[in-house]
Amino acid sequence: MTEMNEEELFREYRRTGDVKLRNQLAERYLYIADILAKKFTGRGVDYDDLKQVASLALLRGIDRFNPDLNMQFTTFITPTIAGEIKNYFRDKARMVKLPRKLSEIHAKVRAFCADYEGRTGKKPAVKEIAAALALSEEDVVRALEVGNAISLDSTMAKNDDENDNSLYAVLPDSDSTYERFENNEALKSAMKTLSETERKLVNYRFFESLSQSETAKKLGVSQMFVSRLERKVLAKLKEFLKEA
Repeated sequence: MTEMNEEELFREYRRTGDVKLRNQLAERYLYIADILAKKFTGRGVDYDDLKQVASLALLRGIDRFNPDLNMQFTTFITPTIAGEIKNYFRDKARMVKLPRKLSEIHAKVRAFCADYEGRTGKKPAVKEIAAALALSEEDVVRALEVGNAISLDSTMAKNDDENDNSLYAVLPDSDSTYERFENNEALKSAMKTLSETERKLVNYRFFESLSQSETAKKLGVSQMFVSRLERKVLAKLKEFLKEA
């Protein structure tokens, strides 16, 4: 079998979802993750941690890349990985400033989630975490949010069952020309299908970058309401954009 070129590899991977093909693509472009990780060293985070963040961003980028748009993968993936690393620094800074109690809750939630996922192969629902750790669902949501478990790159639960809807795949990355090009018009159309409250939520959360608690105050509702509405809205947008 002759060796496939870049475009052929991406098309075949999109068609089959073959992990071997994804790994082959990752090996070709791992040097970009390495270069960007080195670029951000010297800012209080070890190179190994940055390389891991960059490598995961590369894998996600391979999953999201569409060769039909006639764009070079390097053009797409470079700002995508850089954006992931910047998000990592932002979230790390937030964690440092956490109140002690919330930091302790986050540590417990994170440990439980890691153990649960290791045993079951999927992420636990909020109500499962709350029941297991004797916490309120509000506390669990807050701990997940500040820990960046609910973020542009997390997998969200739908009706308390885990699926493959990624917020990152729904909304454009402000650092990514590819995402702006592909999604802007479709996203504008999708937004028209939302209610006024839903549109406000999207604006507060993903364009003004407010936290769930800040968004709840703006809307005059509870944080739990925001969390549930966010999952519903993002699932709706994901479905619309998929059809578009």
